[in-house]
Amino acid sequence: MDEIKRKRAPSRRSLATRQRIFDAAEQLFADRGFDGASIRDIAKAAGVQTALVNHHGGAKDVFFETVIARRAQPLSQMRLENLVRIETDLAVLPADAAVRAILAAFIRPFLQLAEADLGWRAYARLVAQVSSDVRWAGLAATYFDPTAKRFFATLKNRFPDAPPMAVSEGFVYTVSAMLALSTSRWRIAALAGAPVPEAETIGLEGLLAYAEAGYLALLTNGSCDSAGAFSPQ
Repeated sequence: MDEIKRKRAPSRRSLATRQRIFDAAEQLFADRGFDGASIRDIAKAAGVQTALVNHHGGAKDVFFETVIARRAQPLSQMRLENLVRIETDLAVLPADAAVRAILAAFIRPFLQLAEADLGWRAYARLVAQVSSDVRWAGLAATYFDPTAKRFFATLKNRFPDAPPMAVSEGFVYTVSAMLALSTSRWRIAALAGAPVPEAETIGLEGLLAYAEAGYLALLTNGSCDSAGAFSPQ
C-alpha cells in the first residue's frame, strides 16, 4: 500500500518571508496603485527574488486580491461582534444615540487596529482605491459588502421610513471620512497649525460627531422625533 503523502507545513522562515512580501506589496500598492507597483518593485522592497514573489502571490491581480483579503476578515469580525452587542438596545435609544452607536461599531475597530499596526494606514489607502474604482467592484462585493449590508440592514431597521438611497449615501460618506482620518491626520493638524497627535484614536469622537449629524440629516430628511421616526419636510 502506498504511503499517504502529507503536505509539509510551511516553516517559520517561509511564513516570515511570505508576510514580508505581502507587507511590501501592501505598502507599494497603497503608494503607487495597482498599475504603478510592479512585481519586481515588490521583490526589491521585500528583499527577495522575483520568483519568490510569484510563488507566494501568484498573478498580480490575484496577489492584489489576497492583499485586500488578509485584513478584511479580522476587521469584519470585530465590526460584526460590536454590532451584535448593541443591536438589542437600538430600539430604545433616541435617534442620535442610535446612529452614533451603529457608526461607532463600524469605525472604532478600524482605528483600534490602526493604532496597534501601522500597516492599517496603508490598507486604508487600498480600501479607498477599491472603493473608488469600478474595476474593483468584484473585490468590494466579496470583501466589504457582506459586512456593509449588515450595517445597512441595521440602520434600515432602526429607521424604516428612511429612503434606501439615503442609508447607502450616508454609509459611503462615513467610510470616506473614516479613511480620511486614518490617512490624513497630518493634514488636519497642518490646517490647525498644531503637531500631529501621537495617538491614532485622537479624532474618533470628532469623526463620530460629524458622521452622526450628517447621517441623521440624511436618514430623517432634516427632522425626526425622539424615536427616530421619518418626518419629511
